[in-house]
Amino acid sequence: MANRSRLHPLRIINTSSDEALFDLLSQELQVRLGQVSRDMDALHRALVQLPRGLRAMGATHPLDVSMALDDLGWHFSNWPSKPIAEETLIGLRELGAMEEAIIFEAALSLALKHWDFICSDDFHDKYSESALDQAMLPLNRQLWALTGYDGGSGKNLLSYWVPYARAHPELVCPAHTD
Repeated sequence: MANRSRLHPLRIINTSSDEALFDLLSQELQVRLGQVSRDMDALHRALVQLPRGLRAMGATHPLDVSMALDDLGWHFSNWPSKPIAEETLIGLRELGAMEEAIIFEAALSLALKHWDFICSDDFHDKYSESALDQAMLPLNRQLWALTGYDGGSGKNLLSYWVPYARAHPELVCPAHTD
């Protein structure tokens, strides 16, 4: 795919509002990942082609949505890919979401022990009140608190994007020859 990115380090630096920069980052991810977002193998292939910072944003976005709507168990069921889960963990660390990364790493460890169940046809009917659900509950509560999805004042994962992009525009943008 030819690089038709609207991102450039100078554009990031010169975007005056955080809201405008967030919109620019979101649009770039939509262009690059929107067509493959539900095909786990294609999504992973697309993610690893992105610059490090944009890759981290693309990998962590689904987790933010999952925590807003569901929980960690449902996240792994909705995104049943070990490589995507690893990208999410790497992305959290890259963006500086260290506490969130520790929680996600613990959740991933649990999920891997129950991977067959997560990927089974029974998951949707049996997850609620399952051993996995109960094991994930403390991690869910911690992550909901950090992200503010428990009604508190935490900051969601997307709030890491703009400060990261402003601090490291060269890690967000594709290579430019100009």
